Amino acid sequence: MLLCFFSTFICYIDRVNISVAIIPMAEQFGWSSTERGLVLSSFFVGYLVTQVLGGWLAGRLGGKAVLGFGVLWWSLFTLLTPLSAFTSFPVLIAARIFMGLGEGVAFPATYNLLGRWVPLRERSRAAAFNLSAIPLGTLFAVTATPFIAIWFGWPMVFYSFGALGFIWFAFWWYYAGDRPVTDSGADTLAGADGGAADRSVPWRQIFSKAPVWAIIVGHFCNNWGLYVLLSWLPSYFASQLGVNLRSVWIFIAPPWIASFLVSNVAGWIADRMIASGRSVTFTRKFLQTIGFLGPAVALGLLAGTTDAVTAVVLLSIGLGLASFTFAGAGCNHLDISPRHAGIIFGISNTAATVPGIVGVALTGFMVDQTGTYASAFYLTAAILVFGWLTFLVFGTGKQILD
Repeated sequence: MLLCFFSTFICYIDRVNISVAIIPMAEQFGWSSTERGLVLSSFFVGYLVTQVLGGWLAGRLGGKAVLGFGVLWWSLFTLLTPLSAFTSFPVLIAARIFMGLGEGVAFPATYNLLGRWVPLRERSRAAAFNLSAIPLGTLFAVTATPFIAIWFGWPMVFYSFGALGFIWFAFWWYYAGDRPVTDSGADTLAGADGGAADRSVPWRQIFSKAPVWAIIVGHFCNNWGLYVLLSWLPSYFASQLGVNLRSVWIFIAPPWIASFLVSNVAGWIADRMIASGRSVTFTRKFLQTIGFLGPAVALGLLAGTTDAVTAVVLLSIGLGLASFTFAGAGCNHLDISPRHAGIIFGISNTAATVPGIVGVALTGFMVDQTGTYASAFYLTAAILVFGWLTFLVFGTGKQILD
């Protein structure tokens, strides 16, 4: 479980570092905001391709192998990012796409493992704990990247972060397994994954269920906000609010600290609510309401802000509340079908990767056209409200697939 957490941590430091490193990169290569958007969004093209494939491969080959080799793959292309950038803009785009191919299998493989490892009563905490590596990895990346770039040059960001994946793999291959390590653990989880190795996937059933589509829409809307902020916050503070590279981490770190702290509290709250007699359905929808409406209001207010301190406060509130989704729709895949959680996550994350391509690139275009981030923040807030309504109406916490 801890190694899964660290794989998610590495996944996000490798994904997010370029959002800060692109500031000196753009200065060196003379990129516009639109070109920055293309660099930032190209990763998600590859990421989209391997989502469902990652879940299917995890079911066939085991989550251990799929996650392990996925980390090796994306770490290699992280290391190759500087060489690609110095070669040409198209080569850099290609390298980011190939990096995305590796990261695309990570979450489906992890959900496959959680569905096999974690008993029902502990799933909210387990899923929220793993997902809490997202803000923690982001926090580490946005804090460390400016200093590495200033002291050693921006290429060292990719060399140092890329090496971590190879170190992680050595521990993973030695310690990790696809099944619980004890017979009693397997017995406890028999109800979670059916206790059998049936690898057939009921595709028709999956796509015919409204709660599956509620997860897909919710995941799409959640990631629109996540990816826009992950990719553009450093540039927003630098270009819109006048914060320099040396100081940018001071303004970006607090929102991700809030997100990390709340994410684990949210998992605990969810499990306590369920243990006290609240239905899983009510619990997921209640936490999802907090996780979508809170950030929507914060982003609406952020659009009219010109003060960096006010922006930090609003972002900290917004991203902190957004972490309640980790114990809402974020782990709902495990509720509706423990056996096929990896596949369903792969499907929803495929749809949820589209914002990484469209939303991130569109934000760069909107900034070039308007000279401000306000319209992008308003659009993101509206999308979050739509996602909340969809999950509220069609979501469920009941198991609907074997």
